[in-house]
Amino acid sequence: MAAFTSTVAPQGKPRLDRVWERLNRRTLPWLFLFPALIIYGVFLVGPMMTSLWYSLTNWSGSGAQHFIGLRNYESVFTNSTTLLALRNTGLWTGVMVVVPAAIGLVVANLLRGKGWWKGPAQALVYLPAVLPTIGVALIWGWIYNPDFGFLNSLLAKIGLGSLNIDWLGGTSTAMPALLVAAIWVGIGFPMVLYLAGIQGISPELYEAARVDGGSRWNVFRNVTFPSLRQTHVIVVALEIIGSLQVFAMVYALTAGGPGNNTQVLGTWMYLNIFSFRRVGYGSAIGWVLAALGLLVTVPYVLWMTRNDR
Repeated sequence: MAAFTSTVAPQGKPRLDRVWERLNRRTLPWLFLFPALIIYGVFLVGPMMTSLWYSLTNWSGSGAQHFIGLRNYESVFTNSTTLLALRNTGLWTGVMVVVPAAIGLVVANLLRGKGWWKGPAQALVYLPAVLPTIGVALIWGWIYNPDFGFLNSLLAKIGLGSLNIDWLGGTSTAMPALLVAAIWVGIGFPMVLYLAGIQGISPELYEAARVDGGSRWNVFRNVTFPSLRQTHVIVVALEIIGSLQVFAMVYALTAGGPGNNTQVLGTWMYLNIFSFRRVGYGSAIGWVLAALGLLVTVPYVLWMTRNDR
């Protein structure tokens, strides 16, 4: 009996229990993810696939949907207004990737370290980033108002009243005016990221640089800037994505005017879908915009992080 028992007794856990335990390890995480995946699919993947189908039709938002293939995408690259919006989006992205990030880095370097005034100063710089976009648009709409705006009033008081113009109504000044407002809003976020990155730099590097007689500029160029490589990647990638998606600031202040001179892909897509009832064409613009974001951001991140793997 003893010999028989030792022969058939399983070693460790029974086989069925081991299979069940392995199955639980594989399926249990998916059970926890399942509710989030359902929400993700219904509210993101589903609308994306629907808009992709719309982009292949000439649907007006009601009635029958007629499949026309890639004709909407061909029109994106031949329509003069769409090409102007594409060019303006590229200009906006180029300015907003460089200027707010550069100013944010400089401000973060100036406000790093201890000091009773640095905390309030950091909060003051970051404040515009947390304001609602519509609120920011109202502020800058008042500043640029040609009749009673702050900017024209200031110019008049300092004897430069001859420079008073309709800043948002001029074809040559509307886009620069929008960019100034966007830069004012956009400085705070990269400043916070750079402050966090600077705090992670070893103080010993700064001490060694000072011992070697490095000036403030040399310390910044040789210690601070190269040590923030990962932060640079994050800031630039986020700025590219955010700039390509610009909509609210432009729509609230100019709605793409005057004469489509400030039209960007986001506002042009919105106008085509909701004002001109060209849902298919507007959806195609949206997919071109998404493709541009991937084509620019993914290679950039891979290239910048290739030496970190």
